[in-house]
Amino acid sequence: MAEKNWHEGSTLPIAVQAVVCLASTVAPARAYALSDNFAAPSYLGQLDPNVVWEVLIAGIVVCAFLAAIALWIHSSLRRTRRLQLRRNAFVSSAMNNLNQGVVMTDAQRRIIFCNDRYLEIYGLTRADVWANMNGYELLELRRKRGVLGVSDDEFYDKAASTNGLITELPDGRAILVKYFVLPNGGSVATHLDVSEQRRLSRQLASTKQFLETVLDNVPACVAAKNIEDGRYIFANSTYERFWGFSRDHVVGKNARELFASASADSIEATDRAALDSPDGQFRNEFEVDRAGERRMVASIRIVVRNESNKPEFLLLVFEDITDRRSLSKELESAKKFLELVVDNIPVALIVEQVKDGRYLLANRSAETILNRRREEATGLTASDIFNPKEAKLIIARDEAAIKKRGMITEEHPISTKDGLRLFLTRRATVLGDGGEPQYLIKTHEDVTDRRQTESRMAHMAYHDGLTDLPNRAAFLQALTQMIEACEGTGEEFAVLCVDLDGLKEVNDVFGHALGDKLLIEVAQRLQDSARGGVVARLSGDEFGLIIDGKQPDAGLALAQHLGEAVAEEFQIDGRAVRAGATTGMAIFPHNGTDGASLLANAGAALFRAKQKSRGTISLYQPEMDQQIRDRRVLHQDLSMAIKNGELSLAFQPQGVARHSVAESEIIGFEALARWQHPVRGQVSPAEFIPIAEESGLIVEMGEWILRETCREAASWPKPLQVAVNLSPAQFMHGDVVGLVHSILIETGLAPGRLELEITEGVLIEDFDRGLALLRRLKALGVRISMDDFGSGYSSLSYLQAFPFDKIKIDRAFIINLGRNPQSAAIVRAVIDLGHGLEMSIIAEGVETVEQLAFLAKEGCDGVQGYLLGKPLPIGKYAGLVGRAEIMELALKTG
Repeated sequence: MAEKNWHEGSTLPIAVQAVVCLASTVAPARAYALSDNFAAPSYLGQLDPNVVWEVLIAGIVVCAFLAAIALWIHSSLRRTRRLQLRRNAFVSSAMNNLNQGVVMTDAQRRIIFCNDRYLEIYGLTRADVWANMNGYELLELRRKRGVLGVSDDEFYDKAASTNGLITELPDGRAILVKYFVLPNGGSVATHLDVSEQRRLSRQLASTKQFLETVLDNVPACVAAKNIEDGRYIFANSTYERFWGFSRDHVVGKNARELFASASADSIEATDRAALDSPDGQFRNEFEVDRAGERRMVASIRIVVRNESNKPEFLLLVFEDITDRRSLSKELESAKKFLELVVDNIPVALIVEQVKDGRYLLANRSAETILNRRREEATGLTASDIFNPKEAKLIIARDEAAIKKRGMITEEHPISTKDGLRLFLTRRATVLGDGGEPQYLIKTHEDVTDRRQTESRMAHMAYHDGLTDLPNRAAFLQALTQMIEACEGTGEEFAVLCVDLDGLKEVNDVFGHALGDKLLIEVAQRLQDSARGGVVARLSGDEFGLIIDGKQPDAGLALAQHLGEAVAEEFQIDGRAVRAGATTGMAIFPHNGTDGASLLANAGAALFRAKQKSRGTISLYQPEMDQQIRDRRVLHQDLSMAIKNGELSLAFQPQGVARHSVAESEIIGFEALARWQHPVRGQVSPAEFIPIAEESGLIVEMGEWILRETCREAASWPKPLQVAVNLSPAQFMHGDVVGLVHSILIETGLAPGRLELEITEGVLIEDFDRGLALLRRLKALGVRISMDDFGSGYSSLSYLQAFPFDKIKIDRAFIINLGRNPQSAAIVRAVIDLGHGLEMSIIAEGVETVEQLAFLAKEGCDGVQGYLLGKPLPIGKYAGLVGRAEIMELALKTG
């Protein structure tokens, strides 16, 4: 435009010069004409030749001038046209090299310009855009090519909006279109590929959302504020919960607008301290007022700088330490906190660097292993700490764990200041970022006491808890071994079943405590009389012996000697107690060739002897099979008793273990079956329960007991617990889970009030099935208790496999508390074991205040026994279940 303007300005002087020249040429002639009185010449010939020449010359000059002007104008037009072409080429080149497509239209929406980038974006060519094509035709072309998915109206409406139109192309690209209408009616549309921007935007949004999610899940209060005006720009959910208002309420406000004056002063002072801190960080503890409540918070503030290293905003993190301020004072830093945690791990922990074997970390518990302070061990190796023999062994085990790159567990003895102790050592390798072993973590747990406890438990599995004699399981094993040793040799041996006469009377008169002491004394006399033979306690008052030698003479002689030994008076607790022994005997191989047969036949002989007379000795005879017939009669009577309603329930209280009976609050009852025979009278459970077990009647009887117990307990005003024994036979036959479920629904008893007591026999027969049934029962919400723990096959594996709610310690261990150190140690071990497994412990057979006090001291959870109450009809305990004001508690005396 400047050049054009310049050319237009230069035309005026030339035109002026031409007019002046023309005027100067014509002037003389004009003057001449005027000078002759204005008379027109009549003849050319009369003109002055000089004038004619001047006119001719002037005309020539004018023509030359006009020609010059025409040439100049032509030249100017050509220069202007070339300049315009250069400008157009420049503009076209510039527009074609833009990173966005451009389309221009005139007022009639005809395409007047379309750059190369536009064609490239949509995969078009110049040939696709014809002359006088309008905008609608161009959109239709794109629609046919599949690069436009909106209508024309929608395209122009959205493209003309502030945000423009985002077009998604088939290849995944995103094009931002913006449409502008020009004042002359034309338009300009820009097309920008924003695929990368959108990807980055999504990534940024995802990152922002991730960071916000992380911050929202941080258990501490996190917020940020602008340094310039002190207004909050972020707050996480923990911050919201602490202050009790939403982040929307927080963002955009300062401390003065949000908090009480005192709190705002503390917050602003802390902010200033962080800003003035040389390293841009400040930690402190201060009080704030939260809804009128003073709370102590531990805070850290960090000054965050921008890319120009200028402070931009303040990040603050704080937590409420009101409830643990005493601990927080001890934890000055995260490192000290971790050290405190590590030091309180109940196992020795050592971290070793793989590359050089140096110890990097050891807790206080490890000092027992290292035989020195942990600070002194840091930086040393095993060779520096242990003697060469121990160090060589330790290094070899460390290298094996590193090579395995996994967990290695082993037990081995380690010398400590307390002597040689057994440790369970675990070694775990920690890999670095490159996948190479970097650290070795070693834990050492002193399992000496545990293994001793397990050894005692293993002893309990095959020994009677009261007398410490082998139990029935151990006796059968010994019997099998004896048969194997004598088989085919012609040798004989006798199996004796000895029943202690008078035990029931002793229990009834003097109490079970003295009765148990009598059993212990009898066991000792039997061992002394057996002269090395095997002696075992088979049941409550029945003992078994294996005697070799010529039979039946040797067996009969020993039986006679045993009877005499037991018949001698016992002095127990200052009382004279008398008992007797009745013996049944079977001989191998004449009366049986396997352990079960020999023991059964000896039992049959004992039954025959007791029928004849107490204190007698009976040798097995085949006709003793009559005993089986008698038992069948009792079985038939029991079957009728169940149908005729001769069975009843007695309930024995269970209380909390306290130091006195008055303090032992009753928390539940155990339901026990009783049989009033129309002819025999009261039949002992010791007689009819084994028959029910053997015959299978226990399933039907157990169902009746369970239903009646639940119905009775559901009627109690007080929601006390009730315990019911389940027989292994109930697990082997029928749907015990469905039965319990249906009875709970039928009676309306809350599942949590029902406790099912089982013995290890449930798991012995079929471990997997029994375990599955126990889990299904527990899923109903009832509680599961391990009954008579320690009296039979009790195994730690059962406790490990199933989370019992309760363990019942057999009364045989309780009766000797205070007299037998072994019983106290076993009871203490069972309590510790149960609590370690998060199971409650209840002791049965508690009959003295001393036993109660010992159990309370050792942390036993519950007790059951004559001290609290005998098994009686529930009417006798009406007050305990909330039916009467007077509580009748039948305390044992004697």
